[in-house]
Amino acid sequence: MPAIICMLRGVNVGGHNKIQMEALRALCESLKLKSPQTYVQSGNVVFLSTEKNLALLSQRIQDAIERNFGFRPDVVLRTSSEMRHVIARNPFASRHGIDAAKLLVTFLAAEPAKLARESLLELDTRGEEIHFHGNELYIYFRNGIGKTKLSWAAVEKALNTSFTGRNWNTVIKLHEMAESLEESV
Repeated sequence: MPAIICMLRGVNVGGHNKIQMEALRALCESLKLKSPQTYVQSGNVVFLSTEKNLALLSQRIQDAIERNFGFRPDVVLRTSSEMRHVIARNPFASRHGIDAAKLLVTFLAAEPAKLARESLLELDTRGEEIHFHGNELYIYFRNGIGKTKLSWAAVEKALNTSFTGRNWNTVIKLHEMAESLEESV
């Protein structure tokens, strides 16, 4: 049974859209998702599922969160295999001096249209380095994400699809959790 990595956008940030991780695990169990495991407080959960239609599964999770918690976050799903490819395609992997804490992978709900990609690449990135690959956008924040001048509103407008970001260390940890969960069955 494949492991699915579920990433919620904007959960437990700045005191808004609160979900306790225990409640998130219980919600997943109520949806018949097997062996849910959460990671940190920002809405990461890994579980086993035989569901092949990830868009439908994402919708089910969004609906359940809205019913139970009163808000509807974007939900982005990746299989363990897809996350392995995200890691393998890291455009910064062979470069020296890259600080993993400054690398963000933005997971898009759908592959952006050519026009959306072009619009994003035309933005003033303010020194941040951006690379697309499939449904992922890799961004390296030279001075750290907290000091960026990159306009997230402009990024969101250009992409025209829902997304959520995770730093590189979290990407690695979520993949490790997914692989471990798959090996346990």
